[in-house]
Amino acid sequence: MIPLTALEEVIDASGAAPRIEAMLPSGARVRQLAVRTLLLGMMIAIADGRPAHLTRVRQALAGLPEDDRRRLGVTADWGRGPHLLTYRQTEYTFSLVAGALARDEPDGLPSGRLQGTCDDLLEASVPGEFKDSGTSLAVDWTDLESFSRPPPHDTSDCADPEASWGHRKNNLLRSEDELFFGYYLSAGVMMPEENGPAVPELARRATLSSCRHDPVPAFAGVLTAMPGQGIPLGDVLADSGYSHRVPQNWAAPLRAAGARLVQDLHPHDRGPRGTHEGAVIGNGNLYCPATPRALLELGPLARAAAPEQAAAHDAKTAEAARYKLGRLTADDADGYHRVQCPAAAGKIRCPLRPSSMTLDRDRPEILAPPGHPQACCTQQTLTVPADVLAKTAQKHDYPSAAWRRSYARRSGAERGFATIKDPAASDISRGWCRLTGLAPLMLFTTVLLAVRNHRILTSWNARQEDNARRAARGLPPRTRKRRRKTTAALTAPAPP
Repeated sequence: MIPLTALEEVIDASGAAPRIEAMLPSGARVRQLAVRTLLLGMMIAIADGRPAHLTRVRQALAGLPEDDRRRLGVTADWGRGPHLLTYRQTEYTFSLVAGALARDEPDGLPSGRLQGTCDDLLEASVPGEFKDSGTSLAVDWTDLESFSRPPPHDTSDCADPEASWGHRKNNLLRSEDELFFGYYLSAGVMMPEENGPAVPELARRATLSSCRHDPVPAFAGVLTAMPGQGIPLGDVLADSGYSHRVPQNWAAPLRAAGARLVQDLHPHDRGPRGTHEGAVIGNGNLYCPATPRALLELGPLARAAAPEQAAAHDAKTAEAARYKLGRLTADDADGYHRVQCPAAAGKIRCPLRPSSMTLDRDRPEILAPPGHPQACCTQQTLTVPADVLAKTAQKHDYPSAAWRRSYARRSGAERGFATIKDPAASDISRGWCRLTGLAPLMLFTTVLLAVRNHRILTSWNARQEDNARRAARGLPPRTRKRRRKTTAALTAPAPP
């Protein structure tokens, strides 16, 4: 049970209630249910594990102690005596709020007012001591079904015209995606810095978009707005669903906002992909044209790889780094930077660079240099335009050991979605919210994420206190219990 004061602090710190109140029309009669009380009722209902129904919001408010009901306006003095908040009053205030925050012409994307309100609520759920503890975010999207039934074939008539058909992964044996009718929920979860202290995995930004829109550019705008709100961007961890988009929809605006991308590459983007001034473009870098093909075609390490396989894979990626053109400058205002031949940088031996032939023989040597060397072999430095590596360039060489360790943090985004899809706490499957339209669904989803942040913080604080007690007794921190047997081993048939 989350204390009432903790939920009120989040709402007050966000400043969302008075801003929304200023958007609502003023009538002849004063509304009994204020926006602040409505948001509080939504948080209480979600915190109690109730579905996102307005009846449950009203029940949560009516179940408060008498003093709190009086203070919050749930019980008001009317001419005939005390009056308890009704469902019609709850529905009326919520419809005013949703209408004020929605777009004038709904198109499946949140309005600036709605996105700003949700950003403030989520940011208020992050305690002050953790706001500057890390700037890394793991991002991903998931499905969120609408309660509306899909429209009949060749029509668009349904209860939720903003929803649309989308694809999601299933847990079945077949690999095909399955269709659903609703929205894409995108979220960014706080992750620790590389080699930094652990931080609670709090959802810091989220947005909702119709499946007719690409969720990647929809969420890119939310992330790029964070520096303007005083929140710097650090490492942004994303899977190949983000990196495979055109640079203008993801990589370019994120880099311009100061983010450092750590992302998996789509199979269509891996390996050698053309040349620039003779240098081979591969995996987000430029390589010497004499680089062995096997090194350029290295893929990510398999999850079930043995330690010996990991060591061999890391040795190959380290050797590939020898052939990489070395960066000399940072990106300028237009995204241009300069690189240098690896032989001129002293990483390999090449007859086209006589000075490199005096280096130790422990370095790779180019035995068959190009017969007609191009600019990358003849010039001292090379200028690389912004569009050459705009899609695949990232913080670490792909798929090196440093990249693998850094990218492993991305699983925090999946854990974040798992906590809001847990049937034991808050299952957001179809029917969890029976309101239709993007604005009502996004408001309830944001409240759910804010409540989820409080639960994560409670567990985090309990772990820290337990670790402190164990340290005082000279014991190491408690470790997680890991499954000793795999699911395949448990489900395998017994031997004859």
